[in-house]
Amino acid sequence: MHHTMYSKKIAIIVAGGTGQRMGSVVPKQFLEIENKAILLHTIGQFVAAFSDIELVIVLPEIYIQDGKKLIENKFNNTIHFVVGGETRFHSVKNGLSKVTQQSIVFVHDAVRCLLTPALIQNCYQQAVNKGSAIPAVSATDTIRLKEGEQHRLINREQVMLIQTPQTFQSEILLKAFEQNYQSSFTDEANVVEKAGFPVFLIEGEFENIKITRPLDMAIANFILSKRIC
Repeated sequence: MHHTMYSKKIAIIVAGGTGQRMGSVVPKQFLEIENKAILLHTIGQFVAAFSDIELVIVLPEIYIQDGKKLIENKFNNTIHFVVGGETRFHSVKNGLSKVTQQSIVFVHDAVRCLLTPALIQNCYQQAVNKGSAIPAVSATDTIRLKEGEQHRLINREQVMLIQTPQTFQSEILLKAFEQNYQSSFTDEANVVEKAGFPVFLIEGEFENIKITRPLDMAIANFILSKRIC
């Protein structure tokens, strides 16, 4: 696989949430940690990883203006704003309309603002070599699987918790998203796998949490205050 074919990098940042679980009026991607909106932290990590990265920010229609105002003049990168759809699949598909050249495409949850540039770079490298990179960490909890009224212990060594950025060669991702929507399409890996392409895991980061509840904000504040900014 020739490296220069994939010198272009595009991050689709999915910020479709409206913040119900957080119990806030403001969508969680706009909440601030260390005086900076979560969305800005997230974009900042991608730009730190690759200064030439292009960004596609997918937001609910009513928040596009807020998004533009927030990001205005803060980055030198090309940034597109795209209206989200009713499911993650549709939001990502809308974002993919901006992918017009062969590239490596990252699809990332806006509210996972604690990822490191190293993870982004590792995902890029693996996607160049293998076609895909899906960050995952092993489960640390004891896990039981419910089956009707019964439940059984399963080996947590075999359980992987999936994160983002889910990273792919553009042609694989674009081809996969030509499929019709199915309810099992909760992430890009499922869509790509269903299209017949193998998906390859990569070591994720335990700190790369998804900020969905007030407790997560406290954890994120703690982690970011410990990092040397």
